[in-house]
Amino acid sequence: MKRYYTKVCNFYYGKQSKDLVNKKKALPLHQIKEISFDHIEIISRKSKKIISINQIKNLSYSLKKQIKFDLLKITSKKKNFSNLNFKKIPNILGVLNITPDSFSDGGKYVRKNKAIKHAYNLFNFGADLIDVGGESTRPGSKAIRDDLEWSRISKIIKLLNKKIPLSLDTRKASIMKKGIRFGIKLINDVSGLKYDTKTLNILKKYKTPFVIQHSQGDPENMQNRPRYKNELLEIYDFFDQKIQSLRSLGILHNNIILDPGIGFGKNLKHNMNLIRNISIFHSLGFPILVGNSRKRFIRELSGKNDSKNRIGGTLASSIYLMMQGVQILRIHDVNELQQAIKVFKGIINN
Repeated sequence: MKRYYTKVCNFYYGKQSKDLVNKKKALPLHQIKEISFDHIEIISRKSKKIISINQIKNLSYSLKKQIKFDLLKITSKKKNFSNLNFKKIPNILGVLNITPDSFSDGGKYVRKNKAIKHAYNLFNFGADLIDVGGESTRPGSKAIRDDLEWSRISKIIKLLNKKIPLSLDTRKASIMKKGIRFGIKLINDVSGLKYDTKTLNILKKYKTPFVIQHSQGDPENMQNRPRYKNELLEIYDFFDQKIQSLRSLGILHNNIILDPGIGFGKNLKHNMNLIRNISIFHSLGFPILVGNSRKRFIRELSGKNDSKNRIGGTLASSIYLMMQGVQILRIHDVNELQQAIKVFKGIINN
């Protein structure tokens, strides 16, 4: 049977969205009236077709049944977890890299006092969670020992865990286990839970919420000519199969977030196709996280206008992703993004 994928499109935001939802001319994303859509794109590996939600009734019985099933997941209310509030879009995951070699801020927060101060700043500026990491996974980086990774982050986690909600950016089961015991609210594994075979046992035992990120290859080699036949649908299928696998292993909760992994085994074409079509992942029924902050695609698109912190490119891509209903953005410059969101909302709602 031919496989079809449902991608919602033609979004509305703010006051206009509320008006259209109230008039039943648009469907709300996850029961949030402030963001809605009135068209869908039906995608297969050989075709694409955009129709309005009013035209769904004209589809064949089998296709209409699948589309309605997908729309149920797309419009159903999301339950909050890990200090994330899915009644609002977007939530912000603030980045705290306690590493000497991360791609953007390596070495900046390795001292305890600086790391603590930065964590409080991120939280006070409006981050919903602070994502603490002790191992760089930038392109070309190599894995470090578990004890070294834990030594970098342990004091920070112990000092912050009862004061600020934290997520943990790690690929290693031993680090996850220690972090969870100190109150970590979310596990963010860039390997898609495949780096460490013990990871799944830890997540099953503690029932901790987690992120499934897609990556092709390991950080050491992932940018060596990454290839896909159809990156968008291949990554969709990766998530679909991973969820089924987790269910078969007994991980039955829905406190799961999907991250397509911008820059993790993708070139500019792959990244742009994913960002441009990010709303396809809503039909999987889980919140979407995107790490767009300061990424290489900003340099590739902006050319001579590139800058050290790439704030302009981060804000532009963040507003676009927000308008596609992405629930969580992983961000370095939290205050600047909050400013951009408030100004954007002020303009469209007045």
